[in-house]
Amino acid sequence: MSTQTIPVAKFPLGQTVTTPNALAHLTHEDILTGIQRHQCGDWGEVDEPDRQENELSLQEGFRLLSVYRAANGTQFWIITEADRSVTTVLLPEDY
Repeated sequence: MSTQTIPVAKFPLGQTVTTPNALAHLTHEDILTGIQRHQCGDWGEVDEPDRQENELSLQEGFRLLSVYRAANGTQFWIITEADRSVTTVLLPEDY
């Protein structure tokens, strides 16, 4: 019998929105997987300073940024606002 660890959400997402450009380049699965990773504190491809900033932001209530790659190689970002009211899925050029 194996046991699985269920990821725990570390913060509320608020309203989740996706830019039209991201919708045109990402699959539904890419977006959902990214959101799940983001909410559980798996920040993806951010560099070490941004990783540390996200950990501080969890404690202090600042903005959170994650960077992922879709199955097709497209890089995308997920940003949760400091007040946790909105989480946006976007491509870097949408920022």
